[in-house]
Amino acid sequence: MMAVALKVDVDTYRGTLEGVPALLRLFDEYQVRATFLFSLGPDHTGRALRRIFRPGFLQKVRRTSVASNYGLKTLMYGVLLPGPHIGRKAGDVMRSVAEAGHEVGIHCYDHVRWQDYVAHKDEQWTRRELDLAAETFQEVFGHAATTHGAAGWQLNAHTLKWEEEAGLKYASDVRGKSAFYPVLQGIEPKCPQIPTTLPTLDELIGRDGITEENVHEYIYAESQHILPNGHVYTLHAELEGMQLLSTMEKLLVMWKGFEGTVQAVGDTYDSLDLATLPKHQIGWGELEGRSGHLAMQSIAVD
Repeated sequence: MMAVALKVDVDTYRGTLEGVPALLRLFDEYQVRATFLFSLGPDHTGRALRRIFRPGFLQKVRRTSVASNYGLKTLMYGVLLPGPHIGRKAGDVMRSVAEAGHEVGIHCYDHVRWQDYVAHKDEQWTRRELDLAAETFQEVFGHAATTHGAAGWQLNAHTLKWEEEAGLKYASDVRGKSAFYPVLQGIEPKCPQIPTTLPTLDELIGRDGITEENVHEYIYAESQHILPNGHVYTLHAELEGMQLLSTMEKLLVMWKGFEGTVQAVGDTYDSLDLATLPKHQIGWGELEGRSGHLAMQSIAVD
């Protein structure tokens, strides 16, 4: 039986206010549980325009209608408008996710700052960002987070060390094919990684005849490939929770209609035999449809 775990990345203030409630209603209708990972600090989405000279960034912007999906106001946060602090202003929405029975965790504190800089930052910088996110999560939910999924699939070795020390059950920071214990620059934490296995909407739409109307067929076809621990599909509150909500519904219909299991990433974790998980290096690679280099599951190590 096919198993697909849903990981919802919530990147922005608008995505929290509008996309998250829409997804909650949809998931309730289809009786599925998901993992919601929240950006907890200021929304500085507008600062992402610094990426304009990164190879592939402008092409992605044109393909995925960034302005219409995110809204012009969001694209001014941190540039022409002050960025609202998401955790302080939208904590009630975040709590409603946990109250509905979904898994909640940390995505980041400042999404743009993490995605653009963490790969080359030191331990002090990394810990500060993660501690700020963890403290805000504690304030919002009243308990510590048990999972983290790195914004933009960007990390460094200090991230992995912090995840183990923070006592997280698991993390979902990378792209890959199966659950594993990570190894990076001499760091070998006992916090397993459960990677994203499927492509995202913004990586597919606008390529090779793929449109908003048929993109669900491509994702569903990819999800039919058998993997050791099933699949993880990363969706975004700003896309599947807003203008592409109908795409998410089509995927749920297909996955559930063919006797598939749709679950939270934590449910995948609960099914793992942790004693037999392999170790894999984390490396850096490129994926078609996405700009820059991402953290990826690499070779197995003894």
